[in-house]
Amino acid sequence: MTRRRKIILATTAIACAGLALSAARARDVPKVATGFIAHTLCSETFVSGLDPKRDLAETTDAMPGAGLLTWAMNLQIDRARRDVTVTLFGIGRSHAVYREGLGCTLEHGQGVTGVALPPVDKQPALLPEIAGQGLVSPQSESEGLSAALDRAFAEPAQPPYRRTRAIVVMKAGRIIAERYADGIGPETQLLGFSMTKSVTSALTGILVRQGKLKVDGPAPVAAWQNPEDPRHAITVDQLLRHTAGIALGSSLQASLGSVLEPVNVMKYVEDDMANFAERAPLATAPGSVWNYHDGNFIILAGLIRNAAGGKPADALAFARRELFAPLGMVNVTLQPDGAGTIEGSGEMMASARDWARFGQLYLNDGVAGGKRILPEGWVNYSASATPHAWVGIGAGFWTNQGNSFGAKFRIDHGWPRDAFFAKGTIGQYTIVIPSEQLVIVRLGRSPNVPPEADGVFDLVRDVVATTREKGKLAGAN
Repeated sequence: MTRRRKIILATTAIACAGLALSAARARDVPKVATGFIAHTLCSETFVSGLDPKRDLAETTDAMPGAGLLTWAMNLQIDRARRDVTVTLFGIGRSHAVYREGLGCTLEHGQGVTGVALPPVDKQPALLPEIAGQGLVSPQSESEGLSAALDRAFAEPAQPPYRRTRAIVVMKAGRIIAERYADGIGPETQLLGFSMTKSVTSALTGILVRQGKLKVDGPAPVAAWQNPEDPRHAITVDQLLRHTAGIALGSSLQASLGSVLEPVNVMKYVEDDMANFAERAPLATAPGSVWNYHDGNFIILAGLIRNAAGGKPADALAFARRELFAPLGMVNVTLQPDGAGTIEGSGEMMASARDWARFGQLYLNDGVAGGKRILPEGWVNYSASATPHAWVGIGAGFWTNQGNSFGAKFRIDHGWPRDAFFAKGTIGQYTIVIPSEQLVIVRLGRSPNVPPEADGVFDLVRDVVATTREKGKLAGAN
């Protein structure tokens, strides 16, 4: 494609976006695109330690249409200041800044709220250690498991490419196999994208156990407290299930077209994301329609901050004390927005092992070391199907329960019926399979479409079959 042709296509895309004034203001469209790139590169350069050129290429290649804009972006990565600046055609400037212990935040010209990092929580981990020293390779008798990892990391001859970055397989609370791409290891923190929603759901559950939040009844959002406000009826359950009805568009797609969605204006243009989401009107009556978007979990992150004490540091201390420390999750970063509120929809970073520790909590029915972390019944609640959610989704997790198209599709492709999972765009998974005592973590950069592009269907099917066979052989001996 010629440079002139690219310019015409990119300009046309921006012009079309500008016409959709109900979805996004014209001037915001370039900034949404540059904001995603700036924040992702900042996070994975300064937190993950990845090569930014490779990271950019792999990320944009996994997002259909992104190449129409990224070729025209100017990127400046300042390692001394530890920040990233991106512009598109010289406009739409986005600036992401790194702060030790907080990861990266988009700065929109007014600076970012200071966050006092809470002291390191030194309480002993309650979850038993999941691995010994060094990398855990499949045992010599587990040729099938080794072959499963080979297959998951193998690249097809033609696109779409898998670009698997990390896999951890846990059986009954212990890692039985793990593998990492070059430049990535057991302590490397990687973006979970929307797997963050499952962590936000867990933090919500802890507050429910403590009596500080209620699942049913009006959500305690200050802007919705007038009983005559139709948003007053929105519940925490509806926010967790994406049925609140808030008019912010959709977050299901990771492509050029997604820049049109107001939910992405919230994420890449606004400092105070929760305030933006809470001011949005209703598109549908609360509880009547399922519509997946990040605004629901941004609002939940605001509720978590308020319930934890109201200050940005309070929410971080709460997450460490009540969730991460008990599970032994030490390689984890909760990145805040410009107002200092945890970006609870898609910006948590953690090592593959720490994502596995999180999954193990759900395999253990919310208990770690004999201590109940999540409310009794919360795991089943999280995995219970949401009506009309065609992808198969529960309260903060995706699920194979119910009769949704997504659940049937996964079961037809070899997933057990009781599997549920945290899922992030372009190939992030923490999969919990209670019947098999398995937790499978897969992180990478793969297109969302076709659904088999990331190789996870094969991975789950191979791991389940191999570990079942190994269990039969062990029983026979």
